[in-house]
Amino acid sequence: MSRHNSHGYSRAGLSRRSILQSAAGLMSVPFIAKATTAWAQEKLAGSGNVVVQSYGGSFTEGVRKQVFDQFTKATGITVVDMPVDTSAPQVKAMNQAGRVDWDTAFIDAVDYPGMQQAGMFEPVDYSLWDAESVEGVQQKDRLSHGVVAFESVTLLAYDTRAFPKGGPKNWAEFWDVKAFPGPRGLISQHGKHNMVYALGADGVPRNEIWPLTDDKIDRALKKLDAIKPHVVKWWVAGGEAPQLLINREYVMTSAYAGRLTPMIRQGAPIRMAWDGANRTAIYWAILKGGPNTRNAQKLIAFVNRAQIAAGFTLATGYSSPNANQLKHLPADLVPLLSVNPENAAQYVSEDTAWIVQKRPDGKTNADYIQERWLAWKAG
Repeated sequence: MSRHNSHGYSRAGLSRRSILQSAAGLMSVPFIAKATTAWAQEKLAGSGNVVVQSYGGSFTEGVRKQVFDQFTKATGITVVDMPVDTSAPQVKAMNQAGRVDWDTAFIDAVDYPGMQQAGMFEPVDYSLWDAESVEGVQQKDRLSHGVVAFESVTLLAYDTRAFPKGGPKNWAEFWDVKAFPGPRGLISQHGKHNMVYALGADGVPRNEIWPLTDDKIDRALKKLDAIKPHVVKWWVAGGEAPQLLINREYVMTSAYAGRLTPMIRQGAPIRMAWDGANRTAIYWAILKGGPNTRNAQKLIAFVNRAQIAAGFTLATGYSSPNANQLKHLPADLVPLLSVNPENAAQYVSEDTAWIVQKRPDGKTNADYIQERWLAWKAG
C-alpha cells in the first residue's frame, strides 16, 4: 500500500522517467502463475525455441517473468524475444525478402487487415486451446489469423483533489466547464480519439459513433471548438497525461488506462471514467514462414489461459482478453481493467475495418480523419 493518501501524494514518487516506463515493474507483484508441465497438458509440450517480437524494457521483463518463463517450465520450449517498438515494417520486409526470422509479433489493429490479406499470418490453431480459454476470450477477439494480445483504452481521468465530491463521469461532463471548472488535456496526435469523445459529449449513442462519416467528423470538430480554449496542453507521450494530473496542471484529461492503473493502485489521486472510452486492440499473430510455427501455436494457446492471462495483465498493466482471468487477479485491480465486463460495456470499440478502407480519392479513412484533425488543430 502507498504511504501517500489522496491529499498528500508525492510528486517526487512518480517522476516523468518512472511514468514513461511501462507499468510492468508496478504490476508484477504479487502474482506469478505456477504453471506445471502437467497443467499445460501434453499437447503443448515440445522442444526447441520460439522467437517472439516484444517491446523491450520493463514490458518484456514483466512478460518474461509472468508468461515466457512459465511457458518454458510447462512445455520445455525456450522463448527468444526480439525487442522492437513497431513490428509491421519489419514483418513486411521479412515477408518480401522470403526470410522470416520471427515466429510471433504484436500487430496493431490498423495494420492487421492488410497484412492478413497479403498472407503474412498463419491461421490460429484453436484446437490447442483449452475450453476455459475459448469461453473466456470473446469471439470478436479470436480472429482466423490472430487473437487480441491486449486492449489499449484511452479514457477520461480526473484529479480527485480538484473534485472531492466527485468528478466528471462522462465526456458530456468533461465539456461542462461550469460544473467542472479547470484546465483540461487531450491527446495531440490521435484525432480519431478526440472525435469519439466529442460525439459522445454531443449525445451520439456509443453504438452509433462509428463509422466516422464526414457529417460526424464535422459534428465532432464543431463540438471540439467549444472545449479547445480549455485544453491547456495537448499531450503526446503516454506518461504525460498522468504526470500533468499529478502536478495539478490538469484537473481532467484523456489518458491511457494502462498508464493510470499502476499509479492508482499506488495511491495516486486519480479516478477513471469508462463511459465513452475509446478501445482498440493489438493482436498476437503467428508469422507465415517463421522458423518455429508449431511452437508459436503452443505459445498463443498458453498465453490465453486464464491464469497466464492474469499474469500478462499484471506484468503489463494492459488487459489480455480472457475474462476468466479476473478470478486470479487482486480485488483492487479488477475494477480498473477493460476486460472487466462492467467497463467493457461502456467503451467504444474502434471500427478498424472501416478505418483502413480507401475513399474514392485513394486515401484511407484514417488518413482523411487525421488530415481533418491536423487542419482543425492548426486553425
